Amino acid sequence: MATPFYVAPEQMMKDRAEYARKGIARGRALVAVEHPEGVIFAGENPSRSLYKTSEIYDRIGFAAVGKYNEFESLRVAGIRMADVKGYQYAREDVTAKGLANAYSQALGASFMGDSKPFEVELLIAEVAAPGRTDGEGHELYHILYDGSIVDEHRFVAMGGEAEALTAALGESYTDGLDRDGAIRLAVAALAQVAGRELPAGDLEVSGLDATRPRRRFFRLRSDDLETVLAGG
Repeated sequence: MATPFYVAPEQMMKDRAEYARKGIARGRALVAVEHPEGVIFAGENPSRSLYKTSEIYDRIGFAAVGKYNEFESLRVAGIRMADVKGYQYAREDVTAKGLANAYSQALGASFMGDSKPFEVELLIAEVAAPGRTDGEGHELYHILYDGSIVDEHRFVAMGGEAEALTAALGESYTDGLDRDGAIRLAVAALAQVAGRELPAGDLEVSGLDATRPRRRFFRLRSDDLETVLAGG
């Protein structure tokens, strides 16, 4: 009887992590920036129908990088879970922290299991309750491919150029940015790391606005984005 091939657990986890990181790095990066009235998401995405950001619930948004089919299935599962919990209990019981924990468990189980790990990174954002527009109360949860959760503040970058984008954002970020200023900061960082100008038509910009009634998610069209970028 042949001796089964043995791989040390440490080496197996290292190989899985390397596999996931390479898959994520092949996709385009995405950044999120906090401002007193909400959070904005920005990333290079020429597609007009395959979005990397979306609404999950009233005050909660979703952003992802990596393999589209994988994070799209996770997005849909999160929406269903939020809807069920909000219906069974109360809408206020649906929180970004609860969703982030659920995503963490799912990604962690996949990473440790027999199947291949997810090649995705997720960001779950929640803006402050009505009446809070001082920037306090916003939450950003960055979930990695292995299920690790990082509680982020001010800004976060995901994807293959995350380190360079984090450095670029750190150089220019200032407290008290308005929404349009946060968008210009995010797009400038993306363009700096890419080494070229990024036209509005090649960008996906969306976010959460705490001043909007009930549903806080918004998405900017190309012509509106061009106006914002020209305002700098």
